[in-house]
Amino acid sequence: MLKYLKDLWNDSDAAALGDDPLESLRYRSNLLGADLRITNFGGGNTSSKYEVTDPLTGKPTRVMAVKGSGGDLGSIARGGFAVLYMDRLSQLENVYRGEQFEDDMVGMYPSCAFAGNTVATSIDTPLHGFLPFDHVDHLHPDWAIAMAASRNGKQKMEEFNQRFHHRLVWLPWQRPGFELGLMLRQAVTDNPACDGIVLGSHGLFTWGDTQRECYLNSVTIIDQLGELVQESGNGKVIFGGPRCATRHDAHQVAAEILPKIRGRVGASRRGIGHFDGAPEALEYINSNWARELAALGTSCPDHFLRTRISPLVVDWNPQTTDLSEFDHALDTGLRQYRKDYLAYYEAHKEAGSPPLRDQNPTVVLIPGVGMVSFGRSKKEARITGEFYRNAIRVMMGANGMEDAAAADSPLPHAKDPSRAGEFTSFHNYVALPRREAFRIEYWQLEEAKLRRMPPEKEFSRKIVLIVGGGSGVGRSTALKLAAEGAHLMIADINEESAHDTARLCTKFDREAVAYCKVDLRNHASISSAIRHTVMQFGGLDVVINTAAVFIPPDSRGGISEDNWRITLDVNVTGNYFLAREAHHVFSSQGLTANIVLTGSANAVVPKKGSEAYDVSKAAVNHLIGELAVGLAPLVRVNGIAPATVVEGSTMFPRERVISSLAKYKLPYKEEETTDTLRSRLANYYASRTLLKEPILPDHCADSIIFLASDRSLRTTGTVIPVDAGLAEAFLR
Repeated sequence: MLKYLKDLWNDSDAAALGDDPLESLRYRSNLLGADLRITNFGGGNTSSKYEVTDPLTGKPTRVMAVKGSGGDLGSIARGGFAVLYMDRLSQLENVYRGEQFEDDMVGMYPSCAFAGNTVATSIDTPLHGFLPFDHVDHLHPDWAIAMAASRNGKQKMEEFNQRFHHRLVWLPWQRPGFELGLMLRQAVTDNPACDGIVLGSHGLFTWGDTQRECYLNSVTIIDQLGELVQESGNGKVIFGGPRCATRHDAHQVAAEILPKIRGRVGASRRGIGHFDGAPEALEYINSNWARELAALGTSCPDHFLRTRISPLVVDWNPQTTDLSEFDHALDTGLRQYRKDYLAYYEAHKEAGSPPLRDQNPTVVLIPGVGMVSFGRSKKEARITGEFYRNAIRVMMGANGMEDAAAADSPLPHAKDPSRAGEFTSFHNYVALPRREAFRIEYWQLEEAKLRRMPPEKEFSRKIVLIVGGGSGVGRSTALKLAAEGAHLMIADINEESAHDTARLCTKFDREAVAYCKVDLRNHASISSAIRHTVMQFGGLDVVINTAAVFIPPDSRGGISEDNWRITLDVNVTGNYFLAREAHHVFSSQGLTANIVLTGSANAVVPKKGSEAYDVSKAAVNHLIGELAVGLAPLVRVNGIAPATVVEGSTMFPRERVISSLAKYKLPYKEEETTDTLRSRLANYYASRTLLKEPILPDHCADSIIFLASDRSLRTTGTVIPVDAGLAEAFLR
């Protein structure tokens, strides 16, 4: 009976897979990956050994399917598993030259591929291959790593075995690879009755004779480890107790300081941010021991591959009312962090080490406020934060298992007892030696994995707020930017329309898009939209406004005072305050930024009946120049001036389309669809241009994206016509 986890196995679902061992392995893997308490994103691996017919010989042969490099258990499909001949994999031991050369073995794995399987083979392949079990799980549950990263971890494992009638075996730290595979095999040979292995500072191995048995063994042992760890910590003061309290206005402060952090951390390369203000994170961040534990770094290899060797803890008084103190503390902390990181690299680099990477942290801990993590995307930033939350739970579990004997017990993590002193500990928590951490962070095999990643797109790492993104030009711009890797906040007066656009953009990256309501006539609403963007993604790089209002004249051809005011409030004043609020964020970040506004050909072509709209757009043209001057050199400000865009525009409801057709004496029928009527009107407008082509939202979007991109780096204060050659709109 499980106490914390759930048995997700469904016999009917499993039976429906038939005798397909690869599908059954996929099913088991997905269940294990569905719970982050069992294994973290992308972490751990699973395998199955079974017999199939060799297509080359027509004879039965034994193969092993194992999670491929870079895969994630929760989402892996059958195509994500590497399949290898077991006999060939076993023969690799004959060419193994020892631990010093074990990385060379990775290049041998493709020669073991079964039936042309091309999935990149994980470095953990021999860990599964040399264990004499049909089904094997290697997982990174927080409870297991808490034991594996405890000073008294081996003693606690023995206590666990006695209490829950298990026969787990402790294996000292060894970097994943061929050598560890041989060590695992030897551990089972020496302990033939064992039912699992705890890897010091690393994770857990479990197995079974069937898929179901393997799954159940894994979740049962993990759940029971949870019992031991949780009960050990009951009634204890965790992390030495609180050093400070969480601010009552923590989220408000976070919105203020996130751009500062993003700008300083991303000065050489921008990142997307993720904010975590959960009580679990803050209990650690606000504690007396946070600085010492953070300095030690994480233990599990999967953790610090994303979180770096350690986070930055900003040393400031979180109860201060003067946020300039935070600025000073952040700058001071970052200078020291970069210095320490460089020293760490220089102390451990070898002849073949990859070059020094970014010296900035990927995790920043702010006492009283929360945690910020960074990555190339929102998903990566979120996962980085989740990994550090895993590390927090590991430290909490190790802290909770501390007892009187722990302080004097020898560290069981070193394979060679004479090197136990290389492992550092603080209140029962044991971190990896810096040298071992470096060997993983700057592993050539990990470097090769990074190089295999697809190139970043034009707007990757850029955060864009699109006002008016619910329809027309704004929606088209959003879709094109989403396809180019941008992180988008879709804002519109019609929140449902903004939601619809966001939903369309999720086909590119579900986590890279959000939406909100914004009213350009309301200063507080504008501020809220920008704050929402900052809290969602960590900052802001580009503001695009395609929203505007056109109010048709009354029956006498005039416009009321209220409607005149509404037109100028939305089309002019709204743009000004939008730019001003965005500039607060841009200045705080200190990174170059862009604003693109939407004017109109009407700005230079007076028309009867549209005076308010035309005047407002003329003002927008001038505002673009004013903002370009006022916000330089940090911010470029440009705009487009389209001729009438009918398709998808909220300014052209059916009534206005019919009114315009009547005005131009164009034939129409009441029963015709709105889209048909719009097309007829658009073609009429096109007939008045030099190119004789209608202006579509995509055409405007292309020009907006050009101005928002680095392709126009030397352009500011410019308005690009998108009018198919409207001669009367030529600038004089």
